[in-house]
Amino acid sequence: MIAISLQSGSSGNCVYVQADGVGLLIDAGISGKQAELRLARYGIDIRTVQGVLISHEHADHVSCAHVYQKKFHLPLYVTGKTWQTMQRYRPVSARGDVRLFRAGETLKIGSVRVETIPTPHDAVDGVAFVVDSGRHRIGVLTDLGHVFDELGPAVESLDGVLLESNYDPEMLETGDYPLSLQRRIRGPSGHLSNLESAHVLRSHGRKRLQWACLAHLSQNNNTPRIALDTHRTHGKHPFPVHAARRDAVTEALEL
Repeated sequence: MIAISLQSGSSGNCVYVQADGVGLLIDAGISGKQAELRLARYGIDIRTVQGVLISHEHADHVSCAHVYQKKFHLPLYVTGKTWQTMQRYRPVSARGDVRLFRAGETLKIGSVRVETIPTPHDAVDGVAFVVDSGRHRIGVLTDLGHVFDELGPAVESLDGVLLESNYDPEMLETGDYPLSLQRRIRGPSGHLSNLESAHVLRSHGRKRLQWACLAHLSQNNNTPRIALDTHRTHGKHPFPVHAARRDAVTEALEL
């Protein structure tokens, strides 16, 4: 089982997870060309992907969904509410392979199961995903809003996780973002800070996790060094911690 962050951050998100021979893309926020090229570095043909799972309707997660559907003929998995919202301002052909699901539902794609976890992020029907091969479990948990009750148990069940670690509180407070945007980011429908992410992994990741990858780092209010240092200081995790790149592919993480 492997996970590859093709890109992670406000400029675009797309993660590849492969389990038991089933390849999945989570979100479609980077160009089809870049997704194709970045997968090819690992010998993966994007046309063999068996599904594109959409977490929510924000542009950095869905801006190129129509390309993945039209050019590569990949099925899209999306909640009905998210689908309707996407259609208002970023149409995807309804004649393509669109498979609607309900937030909280467990999907069966080939031989793997995908659990969908509702999130309190400021989207119409946001979800996070856990891919289960029957032997290992990888979570892609970003755009979470806040540390909600279901998050800890989900992390405890995982062997690998890509977990949101969006901002450094001091950088956010002293930066040039207006107060309204600062409140949105650190509010209950925004993003997890480095410290919140570190506490989640410290409290819930010690039993089973083999690795963690910090994801969705802010361009203006975070850096990989600061995020990793916060986790080293406040998490003291007994497993390796990586940071996903916001402008390029990150190393493949295996189980």
